[in-house]
Amino acid sequence: MIIIKFGGHAMNDTQGIFAAAIKSVLLKGEQVIVVHGGGPQINAELKNRNIESIFVNGYRFTTDEIFEVVDEVLSKVVGPEVANNLLLAGVKAQAMSGKQSEVIFAEGIDGLGKVGRVLRVDVSKIDQLLFQKIVPVIAPIAVDVAGGIGLNINADLAAAAISGAYPNSTVIIMTDVAGIYQNWPDKSSLIEKISAHELAELKLTFADGMLPKVDATLEAIAAGANSVRIIDGTDETSFAAALDGSGGTLVYA
Repeated sequence: MIIIKFGGHAMNDTQGIFAAAIKSVLLKGEQVIVVHGGGPQINAELKNRNIESIFVNGYRFTTDEIFEVVDEVLSKVVGPEVANNLLLAGVKAQAMSGKQSEVIFAEGIDGLGKVGRVLRVDVSKIDQLLFQKIVPVIAPIAVDVAGGIGLNINADLAAAAISGAYPNSTVIIMTDVAGIYQNWPDKSSLIEKISAHELAELKLTFADGMLPKVDATLEAIAAGANSVRIIDGTDETSFAAALDGSGGTLVYA
C-alpha cells in the first residue's frame, strides 16, 4: 500500500505526468490512496474574498469563515480536479471528503481555531473503493467529534493517520522542497536517510513549514508505516523516483 500526499504541480497535472506514474505502479499490483492539500488554491480564494489568514507554527489559524473556504476549495474543487486528472490518464479515481464520507474523526487544537488533531480513521469506505480498484482521493477535512461544522486537518497528518490503518504501508509526502533539511534553507543540509528515532531527537531544531512534515512523518511511523519519503512535489521526476523507492528524504521505522 502506498499512501501519497499530493501537492505541488501534481495537483494541476494537466499533462498527466503524475497520473501516469501512479498508473504504472497500479499495474504492478500496488494499491494507492491519495490525500491532497490545496494551500495555493485556498490562499487564492481567501484573497478573492478579502479574508486574511495567519499561520502558527506552520498551521493555518482557521476561523469559521476560513474553514468554509477551506472545505469548499478542498472538497469541491481540488479533490475533483485531482480525480479527474487521474481519470484522464486511465486511472479509476473518486474524490471524497474525510468529513462527508466520515473517514477522519478529530478534535480541535487549542489556539488554532477550526484545526483538528486526528483521533481515529474509519477506512471502510476507502476499502470499498480499493476493492473496486478505484483510487480514493481524500480531502483532509474531518468530522469534529465535539460537533460543529468540521475541522481542517493538515494534509500530511491526515495521510499519516490513514497510514495507521494499513500496516506496512509506505507514505510519500509531496511538498515544495526536496525533503527535510537539517538547517533550512541550506540546501546542502538535506537529510537523505534517517531513522524515526533520530528524527524525533532533532525535532525541536525544525521550524515553520518543516514542522508539520516532521510531525506527519513521525506519526506515520508510530502508526505503523514502514517508511515515509518526503519529496519535491513540483518535480515529476522526483515522484516517479519515489514510487521506485529513491530520492528525497527517507525516514524509516
